[in-house]
Amino acid sequence: MALPSIPLFRKPEIEAPADIEAASLRSDRFRLEREADWRRLEAIVEALEKGRLNRISDEDLLALPALYRQVASSLSVARETSLDAGTLAYLESLVRRAWFQVYGTRTTLIGWLRRFLAGGWSAAVRAIWLDLCIALAVMLAGTAVGWLLVARDSEWYYALVPGQFADTRRPGATREVLQEALKGTDSGQGLSVFATYLFSNNTAVSIMAFALGFAFGIPTLLLLVYNMAVLGAMLWLFADAGLGWEFAAWLSVHGTTELFAILLAGAAGMHVGRSMAFPGKSTVLSAAADSGRRAAQVMAGVVLMLVIAGLLEGYARQLVEDPWARGVIGGTMLLGWLAYFFALRTRPEESEP
Repeated sequence: MALPSIPLFRKPEIEAPADIEAASLRSDRFRLEREADWRRLEAIVEALEKGRLNRISDEDLLALPALYRQVASSLSVARETSLDAGTLAYLESLVRRAWFQVYGTRTTLIGWLRRFLAGGWSAAVRAIWLDLCIALAVMLAGTAVGWLLVARDSEWYYALVPGQFADTRRPGATREVLQEALKGTDSGQGLSVFATYLFSNNTAVSIMAFALGFAFGIPTLLLLVYNMAVLGAMLWLFADAGLGWEFAAWLSVHGTTELFAILLAGAAGMHVGRSMAFPGKSTVLSAAADSGRRAAQVMAGVVLMLVIAGLLEGYARQLVEDPWARGVIGGTMLLGWLAYFFALRTRPEESEP
């Protein structure tokens, strides 16, 4: 918006009243005393908006915050003294544009993604370490519960495992039938269907585990227990047939990434719920907002992990049949995630969200 030209008030043919003429003189004086700073700030802001940073001198760049405050002060004075509408509109527009250049976020998607992967994500994960420990303990307990229930009474298998996977993969199935399901070349049969279920189920579980955290984390804990009890029942089934390692290796190709994603999602949800239940000196809303920002960072990475798990499941698991090779892939992925989250540290400025 262009600054209106002087004079701000045109003198009418008939002599204006004394108070209007005095106001006009005050407006002219106010503008003449400050117009140079306004014009200077406008030129700097325009260059920044057009990406012409090289055209801005170091002196002008350093003066930008001070100029912004001066113009904001001018706007405040102009409002209080009821200056003309044209000057007010110009100052409001200039202050708004300058605010975005001084305080606004100008990070590109590539820049944000670089900082996110370079340390922002891992820093957010480390910040919820207590919730990670709780979620991990609950997941291990859920797996043990599923194993022990089915080992004691095989009827629990049908109560835990969805019916569409309890056809040939059920207690009493022969080793050959279960081993056939583990073949990577099996197209659409056996555990290839179960793999698809795991991917879609774990995606839904991750989202639900996070969303239910707002209910003080209790539903998240129950969801993790049940989800892992299904896995525990399946592990018992194959281990009972002497195929425990083969099944674990088959699952590890994508499972180490997928289950890690569920762990992070559950921990993120519990972090929000725990902060609401025990806000400390902060208010509940303030604690929820702070924990929510950290949890959102974690969940953004969970989406990425689930995509990677889907690629591993769709290609690596099908193309590689040797259990040891599958185990190496799954183990390498697990070590890679652990190293990224807990072993590799970046400089604070790189991990700034």
